[in-house]
Amino acid sequence: MSDVKIPLAGVIGCPISHSRSPILHGYWLKKYGIAGHYVPMHVEAADFEVAVRNMHKLGFVGCNVTIPHKIRAIEIADVVTDRASMIGAANTLTFRDGKIYADNTDGYGFTASIWQGAPDWQPDAGPALVLGAGGAARAVITALLDSGVPEILLANRTRTNAEALKNDFGAKIKVIEWVQVAATLGSASTVVNTTSLGMTGGPEFKVNLDGLKPKTIVADIVYTPLRTTLLNEAEKAGCHTVDGLGMLLHQAVPGFERWFGHRPDVDDETRRVILA
Repeated sequence: MSDVKIPLAGVIGCPISHSRSPILHGYWLKKYGIAGHYVPMHVEAADFEVAVRNMHKLGFVGCNVTIPHKIRAIEIADVVTDRASMIGAANTLTFRDGKIYADNTDGYGFTASIWQGAPDWQPDAGPALVLGAGGAARAVITALLDSGVPEILLANRTRTNAEALKNDFGAKIKVIEWVQVAATLGSASTVVNTTSLGMTGGPEFKVNLDGLKPKTIVADIVYTPLRTTLLNEAEKAGCHTVDGLGMLLHQAVPGFERWFGHRPDVDDETRRVILA
């Protein structure tokens, strides 16, 4: 009888039934013949800390964290990466040597998705226009600045939230009014929607996109639907478009590698499995 422990990982959220992470990690475990399991866990906010602090006793090597626990995950962690600190939230926890290590891989997932979808992307070619000022925007802005984007033009329907990000990130952030977005499109080399506008069941994306320049990199983190209004209009304008599914897939790579010891590929078959 073998006494080798089978590694466990999972995703914690409230709710959690919508998460595609179990399908993704389950696919990779099977593909690479790894003895391990990845499970969804519905955990209420009041129980989050107790649950996480005891997971290593149950054989868990780590977990993903989603809404509404990402901020609390940083607060209870023993070690926090610089990028997670900058973003102010964690989506990936690793349990090792009795400690909780917190990271945020959303920004990595975003840039990896851009490079895969638009290999000719030149981050330093000009400003990036970012729509939205929530948690996803923080991750995207961190990744864009790390990639060498010289300036972020930031627009949010509530300006005070955008100003808060400027205070955190500094002089490379220029806040513009939401009504100025259409007039600003032509000066941006990269355009990113980090809002839920255009998501299935949500508010429509009603920004005038006539100012888009051909060959601009246009990304949308929304992946339901996969082809959003923004991406369809950008494609008509001759832009290079990147859908939101890639970010979802790539952000999972670092955690899987840490927990199960193998770096998975994000390829066409991976996309097909998740879309199915």
